[in-house]
Amino acid sequence: GAQPGPAEPGREAAFARRIDPRREPGLSPEQRLHMARVERALQRRLRGRNVLLALGIGAVTLGIYGYTFYSVSQERFLDELEQEAEAARARARARAESAGS
Repeated sequence: GAQPGPAEPGREAAFARRIDPRREPGLSPEQRLHMARVERALQRRLRGRNVLLALGIGAVTLGIYGYTFYSVSQERFLDELEQEAEAARARARARAESAGS
């Protein structure tokens, strides 16, 4: 027989089926306890990974934000330098013209 595909309605794939250990027949109390412990450990590990991922994304975001601010302030600084240089050239031209006449 052909295996049912994942898109076949009315049937969940075996690996995706979540079981409730309290309602599952044939599990001893020790097995239920073990499953609960394993699940808690997995959740703890996932929470740690999620926290690290969130901190990493936040750090990258703040870095981009800070760099953008820095580069914009540098641009303004360079614009001001350029304006000062232009004013100095204009003053030098005016002095040269007044000295030449």
